[in-house]
Amino acid sequence: MTDTQQRNESLDLLIALSRSYNWVTAHVNRDIRRHGLNPTEFGVLEVLFHKGPQPLQQIGEKILISSGNITYVVDKLEKKKLLVRKPCAEDRRVIYAELTDQGKQFLADIFPSHKEAIEKAVSGLTAEEKQQAIALLKKLGRAAQERF
Repeated sequence: MTDTQQRNESLDLLIALSRSYNWVTAHVNRDIRRHGLNPTEFGVLEVLFHKGPQPLQQIGEKILISSGNITYVVDKLEKKKLLVRKPCAEDRRVIYAELTDQGKQFLADIFPSHKEAIEKAVSGLTAEEKQQAIALLKKLGRAAQERF
């Protein structure tokens, strides 16, 4: 295989990954917006739904947004009465976000259909192919991280 063929394969892989990601994400984002949220708001709620109360800084790290942005998003979700801020008893500098009962019920109601939207978006692969893709993408991600 020539150098040019290898470069073309790498470029083709990047293009295929990008296009696949964009289309799968389009399905997921359409479902999120159907429930009156944007993807960042949904990400915050999903973290709290599955992980329980979290320090604001850790939420931002988990969904890859800045601390300034997390404050804005939490403000919006607090106005919608889906979460509340609670100070940490041990360290006044740390503020936790926690779902309200209304927020828990909202996520419990919408998450099954959200999961279906994800399943529909990735239904082009069999279960076995999904497992192969997961393994290959993890391998690719680890190698790219090591070489960064």
